Amino acid sequence: MLEKPRRKPGVWRDRTSVGALGMQNRFLGIAFLGIGLWAWNEKGVLSNISSITDLGGFDPVWLFLVVGGVMFILGFAGCIGALRENTFLLKFFSVFLGIIFFLELTAGVLAFVFKDWIKDQLYFFINNNIRAYRDDIDLQNLIDFTQEYWQCCGAFGADDWNLNIYFNCTDSNASRERCGVPFSCCTKDPAEDVINTQCGYDARQKPEVDQQIVIYTKGCVPQFEKWLQDNLTIVAGIFIGIALLQIFGICLAQNLVSDIEAVRASW
Repeated sequence: MLEKPRRKPGVWRDRTSVGALGMQNRFLGIAFLGIGLWAWNEKGVLSNISSITDLGGFDPVWLFLVVGGVMFILGFAGCIGALRENTFLLKFFSVFLGIIFFLELTAGVLAFVFKDWIKDQLYFFINNNIRAYRDDIDLQNLIDFTQEYWQCCGAFGADDWNLNIYFNCTDSNASRERCGVPFSCCTKDPAEDVINTQCGYDARQKPEVDQQIVIYTKGCVPQFEKWLQDNLTIVAGIFIGIALLQIFGICLAQNLVSDIEAVRASW
């Protein structure tokens, strides 16, 4: 009676590696999806699906849902494909990962070539979200974090907050925040332990020289460009590390597919 050929040791190594990589991605994907759905539930979106389109700006929850969904699909294909030795799922895993890698590479090249266009789109994106600042708590927290982290205010300056109905300086604006800015635009006093959320009131009614003492007057677009230049090595290292992991995953999956097909052909 003929014995089935023994599997190559490399099959088990690749199978374990791809399975572990897929399992990790699947758990991370579930975690991101869980956070996104929990955030939508807290905001009442799940009970009123039509409210998804009511927000004029960007809902940060979408980021968790998209990233979580992609990671779950990748994790499921890689993990199940490796454990069940399913070449279709393994090929799907490697092709899907390859497409993501290609899109990232394309985005990086286009961002370098069309820097001015990217800058204009970033300006449009920030201003569009400034208009919707009070419409969504997650968006509000995202803008506040951005302005505090980069010590900026608005896209190109504090006057960009005229786009918001609560902060604009028009005579018809009856809001107490008229001609002001959010607290995240205020310069921080190290001696203050409690955040003064009213520190930006009437800030833009002052002369520009006095404004610089109270609030950040530089825009977030130029501040982001400065931060990117100062941390270019770190940012490039992170992207290169992610790219190498993706290439490593593709190679493992393709190698496992080749080993499985070779073993099956020898039966």
